[in-house]
Order: sequence, then C-alpha cells, then structure tokens
Amino acid sequence: MEIIQVVGLALIATVLILVIKEQKPMFAFLIAAATGVVIFMLLIGKIGAVIEVLKRLAENSGMESIYLKTVLKIIGIAYIAEFGAQIVRDAGQESIASKIELAGKVLILVLAIPIISIIIETVMKLMPV
Repeated sequence: MEIIQVVGLALIATVLILVIKEQKPMFAFLIAAATGVVIFMLLIGKIGAVIEVLKRLAENSGMESIYLKTVLKIIGIAYIAEFGAQIVRDAGQESIASKIELAGKVLILVLAIPIISIIIETVMKLMPV
C-alpha cells in the first residue's frame, strides 16, 4: 500500500506546485525537489530489504562479494544520476541534466570494467587454442 502514499504525496505536491508556480516559481521547484526526496526516503527501507536478499543469495551461491558490490554500486549510480537529472530538468536545465546522465554512464562504465574483463578472460579460457 506504499504506492498509495507515494501517489497521494505526488498528487498533493503537484496541486501545490500548480498553484504556487505562477507567483513563486522558486518555491514550486523546491516543493518538487523536496517531494522527490521524501518519496526516495519512503523507498529506502524497501531498497535495503532488496539488497539484503541479494547479499544472502550471493553468499548461498558462493559468488564473490566483490561482484555483487560492484553491481549494486552500478545500480545506485544509475538511480542517483536519473534522480538528479530529473530534478535538474524540473528546474528547466536540460543541458545540465544531460551532463549528469553522461557522468553516470561514464562512472558505470568505469565500475563495469573489472566485470567485463573477467567475462572476457573466462570466454578466452573456454575457447580452444
């Protein structure tokens, strides 16, 4: 039922933003940003539960924890970059939002290099010489 809380909060914020936007656009932006942060905070517990399940599955499968940590960092970067870009877009700064997304993609690529190299090494070992 958390979705009802999220949608309710978003609808209330939207109405407030539409009313305030004409008179005080800065306050409208602050309400939008604060609403995004509150929604994110509502979801933190759920995200933590998912991470715990993934950790337990990784331990049970015998997978090295470095891989799971890297994947979780990649997912975190993707979500944070998207969240930041959306807030900046709400402020009307499309070019800065694009730069945030680019930075997120580059950081994801940097984190993925060790995993990609291990996959390539594994494939090379499987190929006949």
